Formats: sequence, structure tokens, C-alpha cells
Amino acid sequence: MAADAEYQSDGSSFTVTQQMKDDYKKFGYILVRNLLSSAEVAKVLRSAEEDREIQRNSFGMSDGKGKKSRICIWNHAGNDVTGVLARVNKVAGTMEELMGGDEVYHYHSKMLMKNPHEGGAHIWHQDYGYWYNNGCLLPEMGSVFIPLDKCVKENGCLQILKGSQRIGRIDHGQIAGQAGVNQAKLEDAKKFFDHAYVEMNPGDVLFFDCNLLHTSDQNNSDLRRWVLILAYNKKINNPTFEHHHALYNPLNKLPDSAIMECDVSESHEGKDFMKPEEDRSYRDKPK
Repeated sequence: MAADAEYQSDGSSFTVTQQMKDDYKKFGYILVRNLLSSAEVAKVLRSAEEDREIQRNSFGMSDGKGKKSRICIWNHAGNDVTGVLARVNKVAGTMEELMGGDEVYHYHSKMLMKNPHEGGAHIWHQDYGYWYNNGCLLPEMGSVFIPLDKCVKENGCLQILKGSQRIGRIDHGQIAGQAGVNQAKLEDAKKFFDHAYVEMNPGDVLFFDCNLLHTSDQNNSDLRRWVLILAYNKKINNPTFEHHHALYNPLNKLPDSAIMECDVSESHEGKDFMKPEEDRSYRDKPK
């Protein structure tokens, strides 16, 4: 992809600049190369691969075209490595600053697993397209996309329409069992905003706005594509009713060193894994 809103880190200290904030507002994202060190990525990946509860609580998501990704969602960060990662300053603190500085909390985490020759596509959508139906009145939300494997075109990397968050929320409906954006509005957006494949290496981190239009293709390659996605909401945007994701709960941010200091690789106390039947975002929407 082009170098718009792309930055480099040395994998240790990281500071959000005004230019980063401006790019986030303009493009709907910033991409930080090497934000996580190779040792940090290896630790998170090892935890994900060895965590039996992630596999036990994962479920298949069909793309309606013969392929299926596996997904595991939990609502509270927890105290294991993935939970610590969701609370460190260079992840949660960066997201908070990009979103304007108001206090954020962990809305949920998601392990998305596209295995070789099996991983399904995810249709064009905005995260706020369905989070709005969860009682989140404001688009004051965002996600952090953390690849644990190399993400390239061949294995279905993320695709975005740069700056498309400026459209605001677009109506969504169910398409092949997934929440997808209105197709007429999507075609208009494709003519107006630049399309980009977001190819990433483990250690790179993408911060993006809840209204940024994004998609990903099937994984028809020999390359596995596992990613961890951390979703954040603002305290002031606390959902108006209880649902299948978290209401406000203080995040208690941690220093970046906490990732390597964490000695809990597999702990599920209070993580609250979500079951697919609990997702009511589109339960009553027309198919």
C-alpha cells in the first residue's frame, strides 16, 4: 500500500505525534511498522497457539462461498499475555490518543484464524455498522489489528478504502450470514476513495476508525493468516443497554514492558468468551 499514514517504530518506545493524529482523522487509520518486537510477537503467538480455550471457544464463520474462517471472541481483556497486550501504553494508550484523548476501555478482543486453503472472505463493512445496534450511540470507537502471521494479498490481507470513515455510518444488513454494508453506497465509495491492500508483517500494528470501510479475501494460499483484533470504546460512549459485548470497565493501562514480564500464558478468569448465538446485532434484521 502507499505510505499514507504509515510510520516506523523501533519495537520499544513509541510516542503519538500530532501528525499521526491528523492522519488518523484524515485517512481513518495509521499503520505502525514494528510496533511490537519479534520477542513480543513470538510470546503472543505462542500463547494463542497453545491456548486450548481459544480453540474450544472458537467457531466457524462461513463466507457463503465454500470457505470458513474460525473466530474466537472474548469481552474482558484478562490477565494473560493477550490481555496484557490489550492494556499496554503503546497499544491502548496509542488508540486512546488517536481517538481524542478521552478514556477508552476494552470492548472486546477477537482472534481471527484464516487457515491455509480454508479461510473465508469477510465482506465490506464498517465495525460501527453493527456496533451501533449494540447501544453505542456515538462512533467513538476503534480497533487495533495485530497480525501474528504475515498478511499479504495471497492469504487474504485486510483491504481498506482510505478516508471512507468520513462518510459516517452506512446501513448494514446480512449477506451470506455476515453483516455487510449497503451495496449501492459501497459502489459509490469505491469510486471516491482510494483502495489499498494492507500487507503487514508480524510486529506491524494497524489502528483504525470504527467507520473505516474494510474487507478481506479468502485464503487460497499455503500461508496461515492469524490476527488478533482489539476493539476499544470510549467511557463516555458506554452502551445504553447490556448486550453480548462489554459495558464500561476501567482498562488499567500497563507499561509496555508488561508484555515480556507477563508469566501468564493461559488464563481465562473473567475473559467471558462469546458464543455466536449471543450476538444480537442483526438477530431481528431481515435476511
